[in-house]
Parts: sequence; structure tokens; C-alpha cells
Amino acid sequence: MPHSIEMLGPKHLEALKQLLGKDPTHNLYLLGVLEEFGVVCDPARAPFAFHGRFTSEGELTAAIFVGGSGGLVIPSAGPMNAITELAKALAPTVKLKSAIGEKMLVDVLVQHLSGQVKFSKTQRLYSVSADDLGPFTNPLLRVATEADVPKLVPLAAACVKEMHERDPMEDDPEGFALRVKQRVMTKRTYVLEENGALVFKLDIGSRSQFGAELEGLFTVPEQRGKGHATLCLGQMSRFLLSSLPRLTVRVDDSNSAFAGIARKVGYVGGRAQRFVWGE
Repeated sequence: MPHSIEMLGPKHLEALKQLLGKDPTHNLYLLGVLEEFGVVCDPARAPFAFHGRFTSEGELTAAIFVGGSGGLVIPSAGPMNAITELAKALAPTVKLKSAIGEKMLVDVLVQHLSGQVKFSKTQRLYSVSADDLGPFTNPLLRVATEADVPKLVPLAAACVKEMHERDPMEDDPEGFALRVKQRVMTKRTYVLEENGALVFKLDIGSRSQFGAELEGLFTVPEQRGKGHATLCLGQMSRFLLSSLPRLTVRVDDSNSAFAGIARKVGYVGGRAQRFVWGE
């Protein structure tokens, strides 16, 4: 009996949790999505689906998350041959617009889910546990409030422009501002304020009982070199690790300064990652 490919539903929930839980560090983003939204899409939300590859004995060996029809594609950590089979099966219906995950697996997605890649960057996944943290803190780091949104939107846009080489205020200004506000309202954005101006931000991209993935770390250019990123990353990490087992953050291969900050705080580099977006 050959391997089978299925869209996952409620009956597969436990199997998917077990699969992702085998490598929680490299599956933190998907574990957060699963805990927050479940395995089946709420009709009131943007559409998404999990697709799984099963052995002839019925064991789930790999999964791929697809937001929309390919707006965001994330492979589970796992065997490349299993992700390849999944990608081939999804090719007729999924056209990749963006993807993030382990480099060799994202390479497979790009190969089989035809879409024109406009931007690609290689990264390293860094992780930390409470035992590894250094002594870096800044108690002035605080959760962003709705009153911060007017100042936070241009700050978040500058972060995206620097990291991804595109301006979200040109692509989709209303949608981007709404996403920034939604993240603030769910208490996922933290900021540092000096003299009434926001000088630093950091987001919780995904969170579950297994840990959290941080993203969007950004210091305004004129405030760099003052230790804000080191102290605030340390503060945020200490706060979250009081109740979670691990944290991760993706560091661009080209960003040696951020890599140095992560290591100084206590993060350890893991497997290579890749982020792509296109048409």
C-alpha cells in the first residue's frame, strides 16, 4: 500500500501534535499556529489547511501548513522525501507566495510549488532555555498599547523594509496597519520608549505550551550601538522563559550584529533556515 496524502482534520489533531512535538524547537511556529487556531480553519478567519503524509501503516510522517492558496507555506521539520511527496501532491492547487522553514525543505517547496521568487534570504534558527540566559535586562521594556499604534506602524514598516527589502506601506498600507494593531491588541508586541519616542520593538510571532518564536526585532537606526537590543532581548527572554520551556529567533546570515546579540544573550545557533516571498 503506497503512502497517502490527506488534508488534516479533527481526527488527526493528536497525531499532528505528536509529530510536531518530536522536534519542538524547529516546529515552534507551527505548534503556535495549531494551539491558537486548531487544525481546521474557522470560516470567519482567513483560510488555511494542514496537509499530511501518511505511511502505509497510517503513521503521520510530515505535514505542510498552507495559508490561503499559498500565501504562507510552512513545512514541518522532518524527512525531505516526505516533504517532497507532499509538495508534489499539492502542486496542482498551491502556488507558493511565501514560505519559511528549514532551508532544504523550503528549497523543495520552491522547486515544486511553482511561483516566482522575488526575495530569498538564508537564516539560522537560534534557541535558548532559561538555564542559558545571560544577565541582560531592561525593565523599561513594556507591552505595546493601542495608544502606541500610530507610532508603531511606521516603526514596524521600517523593520519590514530593512529585513525584507519591501515597503508594506506601499504594498498594503491599510492591511499592514490593521495587522500591527491586531498584534498589539493580543499583547504580542513589546516596545521601548525614550522621551516620548519608540526606539525599539520586538514581537512574539508564535506561542504555545512548547515555547515561543520571537520576530521583528528592530532598533531605530539613530539609537543603535547603545545596547537596547541586547538588554531588551534579554528582558523579553527572561520574562517568557519564566513560563515557557524554550524560545527561538531567526537570524539572517548577513546580520552578524544580530547573531552576536543573540549569542551574547544566551541563544545557540541551530539548523539553516530560508525565507522566500514572490508573486
